[in-house]
Amino acid sequence: MAVSGVGSVGTNAANKAAEAPSANSLDYNAFLQLLLAQMKNQDPTEPMDSTAYMGQLASFSNVEQGMKMNTKLDSLMSAFYLNQADGVIGRTLTTADGAVSGKVMSVSIYSDGAIAKLDNGKQVLLGPGIVIT
Repeated sequence: MAVSGVGSVGTNAANKAAEAPSANSLDYNAFLQLLLAQMKNQDPTEPMDSTAYMGQLASFSNVEQGMKMNTKLDSLMSAFYLNQADGVIGRTLTTADGAVSGKVMSVSIYSDGAIAKLDNGKQVLLGPGIVIT
C-alpha cells in the first residue's frame, strides 16, 4: 500500500489491517499440519529419503525463525510508534503542503503506522513531510 505522509488520510491503516491474508500464502500452522500429515502418511516400507527429511526440517526451522523474527520486529515497531505518539500529542501538526493543520489530540497505532487525530476532526498519517511544532 503506497501511503503519502502528506494530507489527510482517506483510507486509513485500520482498513488495511482488517484485510484477510492471501489465499496463496501458507502460514506457520498450515505448514506444520502439512509436514505432520506427510510424516504420518509415508509408506513405512519406503521411508522418506533422509536428505529430503533434513530439507523439510530445515524448512520448518526457517519458518519458525521467520515467525520469531516477525514477532520481534512487530514489538520493535510498536515501541517506535508509541515513542512517536508520545512526542506529538498536544503539539501542532502541519502537513508539508499546509493543507491540514491542527493540534494533535490522540494517536492511533496500526500495523502500518501511527495516525494522528487532530482537534479539527482530521486524521493524518505520521510520516515524512509532517511538521510538528
